[in-house]
Amino acid sequence: MEDEGSSTFLAAANKSWMPSPAEASRGADFGMPRKPHALLCSRSRWRVRLRAVPGFQMKQSNISMFPLTEENKHVAQLLFNSGTCPRCIFRFCRVDLHAPYKLPSKELFSDLERFLETEKDELILEVPNPPPKKIRLQELEDGVENLNENTENRISVTKDESFASQHSNLGVCNVCLGILQEFCEKEFIKKVCQKVEASGFEFTNLVFSVSFPPQLSVREHAVWLLVKQEMGKQSLLLGRNDVVQLKEAYKWITHPLFSEELGVPIDGKSLFEVSVVFAHPETVEDCHFLAEVCPDCFKPAKNKQSVFTRMAVLKALNKIKEEDFLKQFPCPPNLPKTVCTVLETECAHGAVFVAGRYNKYSRNLPQTPWIIDGERKLESSVEELISGHLLGVFKADGFNFSSSGREDVDVRTLGNGRPFAVELVNPHRVHFTSQEIQELQQKINKSSDKIQVRDLQLVTREAIGHMKEGEEEKTKTYSALIWTNKAIQKNDIDFLNDIKDLKIDQKTPLRVLHRRPLAVRTRAIHSMETHYLDEHHFRLYLKTQAGTYIKEFVHGDFGRTKPNIGSLMNVTADILELDVESVDVDWPPALGD
Repeated sequence: MEDEGSSTFLAAANKSWMPSPAEASRGADFGMPRKPHALLCSRSRWRVRLRAVPGFQMKQSNISMFPLTEENKHVAQLLFNSGTCPRCIFRFCRVDLHAPYKLPSKELFSDLERFLETEKDELILEVPNPPPKKIRLQELEDGVENLNENTENRISVTKDESFASQHSNLGVCNVCLGILQEFCEKEFIKKVCQKVEASGFEFTNLVFSVSFPPQLSVREHAVWLLVKQEMGKQSLLLGRNDVVQLKEAYKWITHPLFSEELGVPIDGKSLFEVSVVFAHPETVEDCHFLAEVCPDCFKPAKNKQSVFTRMAVLKALNKIKEEDFLKQFPCPPNLPKTVCTVLETECAHGAVFVAGRYNKYSRNLPQTPWIIDGERKLESSVEELISGHLLGVFKADGFNFSSSGREDVDVRTLGNGRPFAVELVNPHRVHFTSQEIQELQQKINKSSDKIQVRDLQLVTREAIGHMKEGEEEKTKTYSALIWTNKAIQKNDIDFLNDIKDLKIDQKTPLRVLHRRPLAVRTRAIHSMETHYLDEHHFRLYLKTQAGTYIKEFVHGDFGRTKPNIGSLMNVTADILELDVESVDVDWPPALGD
């Protein structure tokens, strides 16, 4: 035998050796078949080298499928020792395969342990206090004898489940703060799905979105700098964009679980969205030093509770110098004591749109609620008579009514009616057959004799643009009952029939000046047709450019509209009744009966 400082001897192959608690805490995890091994001893430590021999098979079934390689081992060990979870280690080792992320957290932890414990086919254990030489020699002699008697016996060493490192033991990850740990597991996804199913929404697909605390970006930046330092010359190959983003990894794990649990696909174009907002009060101050270094990145916003938004933090991280960051923030980040919390889980459905045409038969009904100084002037409106029914059937939280132009409270809308659209906000019911929509239309029409609806149908948001185009670009036809102060004969009005494409200038009418800016607008009267009634009355049919103020064209609005019917006839004229005969917008498509 050589001296104690460099003695080499054969270990007892048939003895079961159990590590002490101190040894186990430093990584003693054997679980190896009993075969001859070489043990190297020194004064400072007892190094046990377990080397594979023919016939020996290490338990590496999971390791063979493990996504990390020997090239990643140093970085993985560094992060693991600092308290980083396996999934975040994968991200910083640029693992972009989806499958490894989907394994359960505990299984990933165990696989990572085995990967870091083994170096190819050998496992090195270090024990701070080696046994005396006399004991080692005795174990050698006993081991050789027992080995000769039965080489098939195996070493039985129990595994310490708490093994990891001084800091890594299934605690809260110092990077993702638990997002890629318990919030990726089936139990959490089931809880979210239960809330979705209880929300009462109809959906055939969904979008799943998450909002993470902004301080996660700070912690990721710290780990990225740490990895760059450890990689040395290879750090030139690692940019921040090379790291797998937290949201991407979270999506890879959770989307299949959601689809499986709810039985519907995840579709980025879906109108139904399930959103989860995470918070971590314990580390909220992680971002505060950035405001001192980059104050211009953090500006108050009306709709934001905090200046430390994710975008503001990322902007600051892009501006701050690496050396300044390292002075202000620990690398690796400190270990958190608590996991993230779910601030809220919300279900929401994008707006759906219902369009049609309405006729208004009352001269005492406004298009929208008529409220002045908080006081309601009339009890109902076109908007309410239509939208109230839609709101209930679609189980929506609210609505927005729009139309192709608008008529005054005392103006009827006849003919094919005026195009309208109703935006239903956050509807819980969205699936209707054509028969159900037809029945809804009949219900609206039976509810009031003041309005009627036709061509009711579901449309897209983009289709609303066709209706808006008609407000200024299309033509409209009107019928007006005119009064004159002077007695007239039929031949006094016949000349109006011959006027085509008359250009008029209209200052903003006095009656709408409180809600519209003062301007002079040029409009076209394309054609006019007169029907003589008596000495002081005649009916005038007009086809005009959309946006023309008809009442002002008749009476002149104290000279603000030029020319006008009064000036053309050299009389004082006024309008007694006005009807909209047609709105020439080919939308929405006619459905017939």
